[in-house]
Amino acid sequence: MVWKISTVVALATLLPSTLGYPSDDKTGGPSGGKSGGPSGGKTGTPSNGNLQQVCASIQHAISSASAVFYPGSANYTADNAHWVTSSNQISACTVEPGSTADVSKILQLVGAARAPFAVKGGGHTTNVGFSSTTGVQISMRRFSNVTVNNATQTADIGPGMIWDDVYAALEPYGLIVAGGRVSGIGMAGFTLGGGYNWLTNQVGLTLDTVTGYELVRPNGSIVSVTAETEPDLFFGLKGGFNNYGIVTRFTLKTFARGQVWGGVIAYASDQLPAVQAAIANFAKNSTDPKAQIIAACNFMNGSLQVDNIMFYDGPTPPPGIFDEFLNITNVFKDISTRSYLSLVQSANVPAGARGAFHVATILDFTPTTIAAVLNETTFWGNKLANDGAFLVSYNIEPFLSNIYQHGLTPAAYPPATSPGYLPINLNFAWTPASSDATFISALKTSAQQLTSVALKAGQAVEQAPLYTNYALSDTPLERMYGDNLPRLKAIKAEVDPKNVMGLAGGWKF
Repeated sequence: MVWKISTVVALATLLPSTLGYPSDDKTGGPSGGKSGGPSGGKTGTPSNGNLQQVCASIQHAISSASAVFYPGSANYTADNAHWVTSSNQISACTVEPGSTADVSKILQLVGAARAPFAVKGGGHTTNVGFSSTTGVQISMRRFSNVTVNNATQTADIGPGMIWDDVYAALEPYGLIVAGGRVSGIGMAGFTLGGGYNWLTNQVGLTLDTVTGYELVRPNGSIVSVTAETEPDLFFGLKGGFNNYGIVTRFTLKTFARGQVWGGVIAYASDQLPAVQAAIANFAKNSTDPKAQIIAACNFMNGSLQVDNIMFYDGPTPPPGIFDEFLNITNVFKDISTRSYLSLVQSANVPAGARGAFHVATILDFTPTTIAAVLNETTFWGNKLANDGAFLVSYNIEPFLSNIYQHGLTPAAYPPATSPGYLPINLNFAWTPASSDATFISALKTSAQQLTSVALKAGQAVEQAPLYTNYALSDTPLERMYGDNLPRLKAIKAEVDPKNVMGLAGGWKF
């Protein structure tokens, strides 16, 4: 997409396709992708010739429901493509399994050959190697079914889907699930890593709404994982990404919903004092669990703009909740009573640049912390302009303090149910590959600065867990999983003694 934006008004005109909202996805799919590379298993990586033999073996072993593709084919290109181009790699081949049995065959073959591989669902990760590889690229795109189970009030969802398509499939039933908040997010890695959603104040993270998984374990065995049948795996899959195998089906709770209210409203830089006050007042005073916002502070084309998504879980919000936002002079507004899908698609995050996410964790969005976010946006927007910055974005996401207390069973993430920490999602996009290190360094420096501001304000966040779906690939495991890490490592050792999943990218227990 070509951007020709010379004024704030022009930016507002293009706003629905330029928002810098958080992905929440940050995975690469059913494997949960997330890592800068495997922590083990790649010693003696097969040569390209041997990788071609592995590809040929897979092609020979799989059924007609599946297929292998090579460079030059459209499927190969699509299977390797990611939301940010910096996450793409050139694989030896790609394979699109069409059955769980074929996933089992594929996993056994790459494990036996010690061949590097990756598993991609939605492909929204910004960490290189999380769902991409120079080995065998597994694309779960053929796992794209949604089955409603009325008796259990759940839906079975395939890991190859994006949330837009999940919502579209459920809409005729008058149902939703607690999934991604903006358009284009893959469902699998998002769910395996956590999942802040528009119902988080009411039901918790998306992983809190999962009642079961179908999992292909590293040895190829296929198991149904529930809290009753496999309590350790159930715990580990709730935030543990691709350490335990490949998920081929998610079962999520469904919720009856009609229309909701909300959408996008945008403000130019001359309204920042009023916008800052409105965000702080909402964060401090809003106690209605049905009300949420994402305030994206975006620096593009030399100017700062705040793009705010407002959401209310009902056709009309009670008076007063969003009035302060609505009364500020705006440059763009798309707010209405609408379907859940329509609201999600009102915020369409652009694709195609190089990019990365990172995260700072705080306890409260006070005027001081909000001012710090705005300052960081402007500082880095200007500083990185000559390095090819396309977008410098910081996302303010206030939630209620009890959001981690909705889960009925323990989860790998978060490591504790209290306090209810709040993420600040840093989202930088740029053009030249030569600037990669510059932007990664800037993300780390800025996250540290925001943490420092919170600490100086008395917020005890020095060891607060960093949200897995936003964190950079070299984030220490201890900073995400805390006291859960020993148990997660023990489960990994039992389930995957040969470290087959170490051949794929991801944080490795």
